[in-house]
Amino acid sequence: MIEYRVIVNLYNWTEIPEEQLNPMISRQMIHTETMTVARLRLRKGALVPLHNHINEQISMVERGKLRFVIAGEERIVTGGQIVAIPANAPHLVEALEESLATDLFSPIREDWIRGDDAYLRAPVNLP
Repeated sequence: MIEYRVIVNLYNWTEIPEEQLNPMISRQMIHTETMTVARLRLRKGALVPLHNHINEQISMVERGKLRFVIAGEERIVTGGQIVAIPANAPHLVEALEESLATDLFSPIREDWIRGDDAYLRAPVNLP
């Protein structure tokens, strides 16, 4: 029998710093070897502008209502629902209500680690 030695990390959202990206969006995140997990709070009217990334993304809406436009296709996602966003698909998100969502990314968000996330830091309003 092969014996494995692993390091098991336990995380608690109450202990992870929450970063205010702009007046409408804040984020907590953790990075593992192959994934990024982010918890985002979006105020009603918040907009994550159209963007794309190499990461596959799963967005789980814990509460609230978000409007996703993914590769031109609109989906309204509410508390308890999950949407999968393929790698490289252009997408945007609008908060129709105060919302809390947890996003899973694979591979890890190297751009976020580097600080290349200016698209999230400027407040954006719909035209």
